[in-house]
Formats: sequence, C-alpha cells, structure tokens
Amino acid sequence: MQLHVSPSMRSITISSSNEFTTDLMKIKLAARHISSRTLFHTILILAFLLPFVFILTALVTLEGVNKCSSIDCLGRRLGPRFLGRVDDSERLARDFYNILNEVSTQEIPDGLKLPDSFNHLLSDMKNNHYDAKTFALILRAMMEKFERDIRESKFAELMNKHFAASSIPKGIHCLSLRLTDEYSSNAHARRQLPSPEFLPVLSDNAYHHYILATDNILAASVVVSSAVQSSSKPEKIVFHIITDKKTYAGMHSWFALNSVAPAIVEVKGVHQFDWLTRENVPVLEAVESHNGVRNYYHGNHVAGANLTETTPRRFASKLQSRSPKYISLLNHLRIYIPELFPNLDKVVFLDDDIVVQRDLAPLWDVDLGGKVNGAVETCRGDDEWVMSKRLRNYFNFSHPLIAKHLDPEECAWAYGMNVFDLQAWRKTDIRETYHSWLRENLKSNLTMWKLGTLPPALIAFKGHVHILDPSWHMLGLGYQKDTNIENVRKAAVIHYNGQSKPWLEIGFEHLRPFWTKYVNYSNDFINNCHILE
Repeated sequence: MQLHVSPSMRSITISSSNEFTTDLMKIKLAARHISSRTLFHTILILAFLLPFVFILTALVTLEGVNKCSSIDCLGRRLGPRFLGRVDDSERLARDFYNILNEVSTQEIPDGLKLPDSFNHLLSDMKNNHYDAKTFALILRAMMEKFERDIRESKFAELMNKHFAASSIPKGIHCLSLRLTDEYSSNAHARRQLPSPEFLPVLSDNAYHHYILATDNILAASVVVSSAVQSSSKPEKIVFHIITDKKTYAGMHSWFALNSVAPAIVEVKGVHQFDWLTRENVPVLEAVESHNGVRNYYHGNHVAGANLTETTPRRFASKLQSRSPKYISLLNHLRIYIPELFPNLDKVVFLDDDIVVQRDLAPLWDVDLGGKVNGAVETCRGDDEWVMSKRLRNYFNFSHPLIAKHLDPEECAWAYGMNVFDLQAWRKTDIRETYHSWLRENLKSNLTMWKLGTLPPALIAFKGHVHILDPSWHMLGLGYQKDTNIENVRKAAVIHYNGQSKPWLEIGFEHLRPFWTKYVNYSNDFINNCHILE
C-alpha cells in the first residue's frame, strides 16, 4: 500500500502496492490554509479507514483478484450484511450444485477409467488438472459403481445365507450317523419306546399330548428337554415324535439312551403309519413329483431373476420361501393329525425350531369356543417387521381365485405352537379344502402362492381359528436380529422361524443362548460330533 501527496499539497492518494496499481482512495484538499481542527478530523478518518484498506489490499493481493474495483472487492469482503453480496463459500457450493445437477443427466462414457478410492481420485485430479465438470462426472460414476458393488454383495450374501440355511451342519449329520450306527449295534438303543407298561398312556386324554414332526435329532432334543424342564407336572407330558425313514433309527436311539422321565416319548417313522398311503395323500405325491415345484425349490434361484427391480429384503423373502423343507412330507403332516392320532381329543403341535420357556399346561384349559386351531396372530405387535403379516404377504391377489375368496387385509396367524381341538377338527372339511387349494395352485404353476404349507392352511382353517394371547408364542428369532431380549425372556415359546437357526453358524449369537441352554453338552455323542463347539 502506498500513500502519495501531490506537490501542491492539495490531494492525498492511497493505492495498492502490487504490479497492477489501483487507486483505492483519493482525498482532495481545499486550496485554503488547513486549520488544526480540519487536520485533526482528517487524521481521525484516516486512522479509522486505513486498517480496513490494509486488510482489503492484502486479501486482493493474496487471492490474485486484481481486476475488481475497490468497491467490488470491498463488497465481496464485507459480506451480505453490509453490501448484500453472497459469501464465497455459499457461491462455490451453489456453483458446484449446478455442475452436479448438470452431469446427473449426462451419459457416462463407456471407457471412463474410475479411481479405486478417494485418495486415487485426489491424485488423478492433481496430475490431470480436472475441471469441475469432469470431476463431478467422475465422482458420480464412482458413486454409482460403489452402489452397484454394495447391492451385488448384499445379494451374494443372501444367496450364501440361503445355501447355509438349507444345508445340514457337519456336526448334526455326524450325530445322526453315529446314533444310527448305535441303533444297529446296541440293544438298549433299540428298546421299545415307550416301555410296554406305558403304551396305554399314548391314547389317554388325561395326559398332555405334544406332537413334533422333524428329521433334526438335536432340535428335537431341545424341544423335548425345554418343555419337560419348564413344566410344573412333567409326569403329565407325552411327546409323539414323527420322523422320516432315514432318521428313524437315530431319533429312536437318542430318546432310548437319553430318558426324559417322568415324561413319556414315542418315536414313529412316517413309514409306520398305516393311514399314510398314496391313496390318502395323492396331492402331496404330486407336489413332490411336479417338475415345476422341484425346479422352483431345487433349481437356480438367480437365473431369470431381475435383481435390479427388487430389494434385498424382498429377495431374502423369496429365498426363504424356496426352502426345500416346504415340499417335505414331514412339513405337511400337521394337516393329517386327526387321522394319525384318532384316539386323541386335544394336542399341542410344536415346530422343531422352538424353545419352551414356560409351563404349557394351561393351554389345555383354554376354551377354543368350538374352533379347531388356537394360534397367535401375526399382524399386531411391537415388532413391525415380524408382526406385520396379513394375507397380502402370502398370496398373489392378482390371481382371480385369490382375489375372489380372500381379503388382503385379513390378519394372518402363525404355525409353530398351535393348540388343536381334534374333536372339532374331525367335524370339518379342513383337509379336503387344503388338498383342493393345493391342486389349484399346482394347476396355476404356483402363481397363487409360493411359501410352503402356511398359505393353504390360512385358507383351510378360515373361520376355525381361535386367537391366543401373543405372550404364548414369540416369532422372528431366526430372521430379526433386533429382537427385544426382554420380550424373549417373557415369552412362553420362542420361535426361531427364519434362516438363522440357532444350530447354524449363521444364527444370531445374542439369541443362541436361549436355545443352547437345553443342549446336553455332557453327552458323548454331542461331544464326539463337536456340535457348536
């Protein structure tokens, strides 16, 4: 900054000291003699203005803004409060937004080479001297690529989880093989279940009868142990375990060698029921042999699927509905309970992925009001993900038959822990309705519904369901990791429905202890097979 006084002493000029000298202020003095008062006022004004002039000059010099007028520079520096100008940071942000908005509609060149990371992007900018538009285009292309990679990784994770859920863990397979071998070599493992003196109890309605259909020996042991240990009167408990032919020997060995007395356990294979003939279950045979069904449950789950038009959550739901267990006879047996147990009046049906935490004896005192099925609704509750199931979640309402007979907003109910009044059931046509709708779905090439045994049951049991208090049955522990732990502790039955079963490595670690507490780790077969070690 320079101060010039004219030779005549009639003017004082203040100018910038850079190479493009600019007059910042010029003060003209009158020709007459300057009084001391005038001089004092002049000095006072200069003392007030000079610091501002010095700061503005420094900013102009440092930033290289050499072509603006003093008034323009002053306005830019003093900000909007004084001269109504927009701050540089706001202007830059607005300009950058305009550039981003412009490139958002442009096509990204096919051969555009994208940096692998943010640091590489900075390095490329420095070396290639990108302009703002090029930078914005590359930034957009990078973000879109990362979004695609994340999405593909999520779908790959869901596929891997589906394969893990559908497979048999090595430890559980080992347990079945060792127990089957024990059945052939150990007479005690082949002993009659139950003992002959307890055979009359199997059809005595004074006892509490539980039915469990499974081919998972370890899961069956947990269900039985948890129910017996939670009961105030275990001597009243009778378990009827149904399994397939290949698992029968191992299942029998386990309960023959590991007594749960005073409770009583019966183990039967599906091949031991005279009623289960092809004539009585023709639809199920058709389900298992139908090519479309087999391809749907055992085929390529990604081929033909447009992953760009679905969400990971929807894709996960579709994968879950493709579990091979849904075409297993064991999974459909529940619809034949009145015929398989003709002498029983009332039973509690349990899935193999549940844990009993409270005495279930009061369920036998529940008045079903003439209804057949006592179940928990799944459309109301604190957990909006788990407890938000209505018929629209299970059926294709674009199909004319479904749209004609069902209400999409009707609340669904849950399998897994059900009280069945078999006397009332035998007076209905539930089984025939179930078969009829299965046939219609096969004819429509599975376009009416996809998910297993619950959809046809929702139709067949329509008007025959008594709603139980939700505290009896808590769902979602197999697919909802954010389950409320306090609610888990309070529930009478907790249900690991979903892919993340507690006996799988993909099970949720914080929910697994509620299940493993009933695994007998002191058992030699459990130890030798290194189950959940």
